[in-house]
Amino acid sequence: MTTSTDKAITNKVKPDWAGDDFLSRFVNLLIKIKPVYSIMKYQARKILIKTAEKNGIPWRKNCQELARSGVQELYDAIADPNLTYPDYYQVPFHAYPEGNLCWKAAFEAESATLSMGLRVWKNEPGLTWQAAQKRLRSSFHQTIEPYTKKPVQDILDVGCSIGISTQELHNFYLNSQDAEVRTVGLDLSAYMLAVASKRDANKTISWVHGKAEATDFEDNSFDLVTLQFVIHELPRSATEAIFREVRRILRPDGVLAIVDNDPGSPVIQNLPPALFTLMKSTEPWSDDYYTFNVEESLQKNGFKHQSTTPSDPRHRTIVATKN
Repeated sequence: MTTSTDKAITNKVKPDWAGDDFLSRFVNLLIKIKPVYSIMKYQARKILIKTAEKNGIPWRKNCQELARSGVQELYDAIADPNLTYPDYYQVPFHAYPEGNLCWKAAFEAESATLSMGLRVWKNEPGLTWQAAQKRLRSSFHQTIEPYTKKPVQDILDVGCSIGISTQELHNFYLNSQDAEVRTVGLDLSAYMLAVASKRDANKTISWVHGKAEATDFEDNSFDLVTLQFVIHELPRSATEAIFREVRRILRPDGVLAIVDNDPGSPVIQNLPPALFTLMKSTEPWSDDYYTFNVEESLQKNGFKHQSTTPSDPRHRTIVATKN
């Protein structure tokens, strides 16, 4: 569970700007005004790009190189033409009208991901994006490792995007045990998966285009399933459907590990109005996520909740095992 220290600091389980509070309703009304939303969307992108490039991540150059790399040729080999996209996945988010179903989102995802750690430790002088990214990933891996029984042979990373989280997870378990690891990255965007495949030069990961709520994986086929920075982008109904599917494909005593924004974090709760307004304008399921009792849902859907740990100043890691 969240520590008593954190509760003492905030005494709140969610930010005032999420849910049905007055501030939240006011922000939501602003977002519904199209000219205001357009400005918010533009500002959100501007801040992301500026933060990245100021800290040595060549956002525009990375996009241009990917666009010239021939990655588009990988799309047809990865995409499942029979896949029906859920309604929640076809709404604008992350400042893209098509959400993740476009090349622009896929080309910019690496730079956006690499700059994420810098936002966590933004007041730490001299911290490079490389060091911040390593710290961000290792805090998650170190939190979940005690709950995984060695050897971990089969891993699934749900909502893998362009595969940064997947490859880091694969390498961690490959290097921490004397056994081979089969790792699968699953995502709804074939655009993202094409970039993931391009980045995976040694072809160490299997990239699968599919719905996490209804996979084609066999029962009891994975030791570890992760959802890394995914469920804040989902309505809770989708998250609960994914929990049920994950329980089916996990082996007995298998581990489900989730890392995402921490509603109880003082940093999250005290975001300046400009920032939380921008965030809500590009994250349509924010109210649902920040008022969602994830641990209760896990237990309702057949898991044993093991721990919830603040793994860095903004994020929490939730670990559960299959009953």
